[in-house]
Amino acid sequence: MKILILANGFSGMVQRVLGELKALNHTLDEHYNLDKNRLIEQVNRFQPDVIVCPFLTKRIPSEVWKKYICLVVHPGIVGDRGPSSLDWAISEGERTWGVTLFQAIEEFDAGDIWETRCFRMRESSKTSIYKREVTEVAVGLIKQALRDIEDGHFTPRPLDYDCPVVKGRKRPLMKQSDRMIEWHNTTTEIAVRKLNAADSRPGIRDRINGIDVNMFGAVAEPNLKGHPGDVLAIHRGGCCRATQDGAVWIKQLRCNDPEVLAPIKLLAGRVLEEIYRPGRLQFPQTVVDTSAIEEIRVDRVDEVAYIYFDFYNGAMNTNQCVELKNTIAGVKDSDAKMIVLMGGEEFFSNGIHLNWIEASDNPALESWNNINAIDDLILELIDTPKQITIAALCNNAGAGGVILALACDEVIVREGIVLNPHYKTMGLFGSEYWTYLLPKRVGQKTAHEITEGCMPMLAEEAVQSGLADRLFEENWHGYHGQLIEYCQQLMQDGDTDEYLSVKASDRARDDAEKPLSEYRNAELAIMKEIFFDPKSSYHAKRRAFVYK
Repeated sequence: MKILILANGFSGMVQRVLGELKALNHTLDEHYNLDKNRLIEQVNRFQPDVIVCPFLTKRIPSEVWKKYICLVVHPGIVGDRGPSSLDWAISEGERTWGVTLFQAIEEFDAGDIWETRCFRMRESSKTSIYKREVTEVAVGLIKQALRDIEDGHFTPRPLDYDCPVVKGRKRPLMKQSDRMIEWHNTTTEIAVRKLNAADSRPGIRDRINGIDVNMFGAVAEPNLKGHPGDVLAIHRGGCCRATQDGAVWIKQLRCNDPEVLAPIKLLAGRVLEEIYRPGRLQFPQTVVDTSAIEEIRVDRVDEVAYIYFDFYNGAMNTNQCVELKNTIAGVKDSDAKMIVLMGGEEFFSNGIHLNWIEASDNPALESWNNINAIDDLILELIDTPKQITIAALCNNAGAGGVILALACDEVIVREGIVLNPHYKTMGLFGSEYWTYLLPKRVGQKTAHEITEGCMPMLAEEAVQSGLADRLFEENWHGYHGQLIEYCQQLMQDGDTDEYLSVKASDRARDDAEKPLSEYRNAELAIMKEIFFDPKSSYHAKRRAFVYK
């Protein structure tokens, strides 16, 4: 079929849908940002059989939807309408929710229904639910609708609010007045739910020490208490604020006063350094003993060490790279025989921390420090003579985050995730030993195509190309069950000594051909020139990305 993908932008779901439809050998065209005149000209030229809209919040011109079938994904149950569907569902504690695929008409979210499916809601952030449950269901709905269109016998049903099974309703845009946390009468449970509903945008607006901020990312604090609204502690970059009955950790803040700090999302502790800097009101630093806000943890299961690193949006600043490197080094010195990198709840990793770099006093220098820190981290992984290393990608990854995975002996991917193993769109050449690790897996020709083409790659494609070794099922619990079983089986059935002997021989051979230091030095020479050239496109592209 000829399919036009129409969306606000090139989001993760759009990338997934694009990859899935390519794999089905459909003829595709794409349009982003909805330029009315260009869109009308494009569809008249392309003459699509159907227009698929995975992520669209803008009105489709009548010249288009009246002439072509336009299938719009809505993250809500049947009858639910409005731009804040998932926000309301999370904020109000819905136990189940759904995704509906409807045909576009003049009125938003009111067209005939092609299909709808429900899923069980988790206590998690909007980003996590959208990337996991909503995306998985939406892809299934789109594939089914395309089969129905090809079959030619399916008729979508109209939205009928008189039908007793239609539980949804039209809801307005959720405003900051709806999201507001009144600390004196808001419980920790409700505060976490509200913050989850606002993540990763728009956040919840508030004031700390008289400074206007937006809050993002929430974790309940089990022990600390204080006067509602007060900042009780800063730990691991998060800040703890008292609620009516306890406290909540806030991972990220955006300062809305540019005279205090750049208005971009940063670790809450970094923003509070400016809000409470000398000359402003100070608050007592509280020493806490809690795992609630820890970004890195190690779970041991017999001889297998599972390392989780849950960095917000998958970005790793210099200190976070150092901490993860030190964690891996500590596990290497233990009696563990296998190291499994697990990543975080929303992303595996996206490489260096562009927001942190942008907010630094010297972005060029911080870029240099960050890339060297992630290089050190990856070298720590490459040099693991006593352990089998596995990268278990259950979430999307990009740039240096993909290369981080390639530093392991084996790469396992969850079906449906999207990888972006390239740097060029940010004006970078890249480092992280990619000129060694990527060609070693896929060959020089394919490595060149991947890094120059800058196209997203589905998990299935990663396995087919050799970038990844194994594909496990998309279901979250099924994936983790397969992973644990595979690791245990490898420990029980495999000859670990022989595995490590072959690994050591391969590493010695590669090093004799070209030492790792030569790859790193060559990569960093190019990156240094990019970082410290104020006219390089990287600085403009980074700024545009950070400020959206």
